[in-house]
Amino acid sequence: MSATTLTSPLARALPRPRGLVWTVLRLHRTALWIWTAYVILTTGLLLWLYGPGATHTQHLLDTFGYAGVQEDAWTVGFVGIVGSPFSTAYNDLFQDPASLLNIGSFAVAVFAGGSLIARELESGTARLAWTQSVTPARWLAAKLAVPALLITVGTGLLVVLYRLLWSAHSNLLLAGIGPRALYFSVGPATVAAPLFGLAVGVLAGLVLRRTLPALAVAGLAQSAVIAFRANSWPFQGSHQQPELSVRSRAITSTGAEIPDPGCYESRACLARHDVVRFTREYLPSPDYWPRQLLETGVLLGATAVLVALAFGVLRRTSTS
Repeated sequence: MSATTLTSPLARALPRPRGLVWTVLRLHRTALWIWTAYVILTTGLLLWLYGPGATHTQHLLDTFGYAGVQEDAWTVGFVGIVGSPFSTAYNDLFQDPASLLNIGSFAVAVFAGGSLIARELESGTARLAWTQSVTPARWLAAKLAVPALLITVGTGLLVVLYRLLWSAHSNLLLAGIGPRALYFSVGPATVAAPLFGLAVGVLAGLVLRRTLPALAVAGLAQSAVIAFRANSWPFQGSHQQPELSVRSRAITSTGAEIPDPGCYESRACLARHDVVRFTREYLPSPDYWPRQLLETGVLLGATAVLVALAFGVLRRTSTS
């Protein structure tokens, strides 16, 4: 009786990038690893703030009060000790990812202006690629599409996590510190900003064709965008975002609620009013979505214009 050998079907190979996509990923693999590490580390910080950090902070708030208790206790938030040397810890960490998102946006523009475009034009490798069955338009399309996809996925993930964190634990922010900058700086426009930086960097690289000048111009342009987003519409005064409406109450040692006296760092004022805790509720701002949609539309529209200009400059560059 002959034995029959059964062979299992071969596992399907995972799709791998090819052609220009693989070339871009391979050529800029260092930047790819840096971006991946940035997204992972920022995600880790957001998840820590969402889970263990918030749990620990809430435990401290439930454990300590103001009247005559450990001044060096690590107590954070708007309900609990005010004036502790460590009272801003969670609040500062809560806002750090927003700063990281701005840094990431700036880094994208600098990378696009220097390494992605200008260095290849300066060294001549771009023209070499154009002579090997790769048209300049396809070359530039790949240079734009691959980073744009990675930027959108990475930044979009961070924005979603940040919005979840805000919804779950914005109540742990320190009393007296308005979250307006944070509230208005995280949203769809936060994804559009680095895409604009990518387009700025690409155009600067194509126009200047030198790494350092293109890097500098792209960095300055993106810095201006970040500064504008921090102080933009709707205006109050010269450089102030609208404060979010709040319901704020103070709680005395007897548990009674009284109007917020507005003194968060003065122990003498808190003792005079017998305040041991605060409760503060930030109300949804009607300006949030109009502002986000306006900013997103402006940034994406400007990005489209810059991309069109980049292809126009490339056409002249490749034929000269």
